[in-house]
Amino acid sequence: MAPTKEGLSPMCGIVGLHLRDPGLYPQLGRLMVSMLDGVAERGPDSAGVAVYGDTRRVPEGHAAVSVLLPPDADTGGLDAVVTRAGDTTVVAAPTGLDELVARVTTAFPTALVVGTGHDLAVYKGTGHPGALAATYDLAGASGWQALAHTRMATESAVTPEGCHPFSVGPDQCLVHNGSFSNHATIRRELEHAGVRFDSENDSEVGARYVASRLAQGEDLEKALLALREVFDGFYTLLVTSAEGFAVVRDPIACKPAIVAETDAWVAMASEFRGLTGLPGIESARLYEPEPGRVYAWQR
Repeated sequence: MAPTKEGLSPMCGIVGLHLRDPGLYPQLGRLMVSMLDGVAERGPDSAGVAVYGDTRRVPEGHAAVSVLLPPDADTGGLDAVVTRAGDTTVVAAPTGLDELVARVTTAFPTALVVGTGHDLAVYKGTGHPGALAATYDLAGASGWQALAHTRMATESAVTPEGCHPFSVGPDQCLVHNGSFSNHATIRRELEHAGVRFDSENDSEVGARYVASRLAQGEDLEKALLALREVFDGFYTLLVTSAEGFAVVRDPIACKPAIVAETDAWVAMASEFRGLTGLPGIESARLYEPEPGRVYAWQR
């Protein structure tokens, strides 16, 4: 969850799925719909989803930019594969990522880029998570990894821009349940180092911090170990990249999380019912992540 200028939203749901068995790749979207349904009550106001490896939206050899555009935006001049899904538009082209980002932001200067990469499509929108999953055609998605976030806003504005995940580096995403108490201090330090922010969101500070560590060559585990030492507050984080995903809870483990593992997949959810539709869940290894420990899985 994340504060905006209007306030805080204290309860959210997180789910993520990392597939080890390529035979399950065609089922990724359908499995994620089941997981999202399991945590919808934790955040019925809005939802965001990130999918890795869905070649319908991001063909092989293409770069992709996920962007929030007005409904009447004319994308015909982008010379790209363009897919609209509610508030989000995914633009993919067989070109360099920086070039594609520049092309999209030049064509739509006021649009907000919410995801970039060579393997990643990000979707954000307001409304019930179940309805948004249908808008995104999530059930039809294939791929090797995905995560989703549902948001319950009690004081803050409900907007697509405020939805998770926060994707601020190539093929990187972060979803967050909780709050960082010292985010303003860390934001100032990052800004002094030249990092630009799109919102007043504490979760974006976490995402920007992790992205800065990954850009220095660290892996997910090292980046989150560093975050644990610097950030104060109560949080559960799920962070993904092109290499895998990682989970960390604050040293008090105030926010809920459960992990399930089999030989075919690794999954994480805010509560068990988000995992019940996974194949083989009855024999999976189930555990709550220990306080302050980073759990990481590589592709």
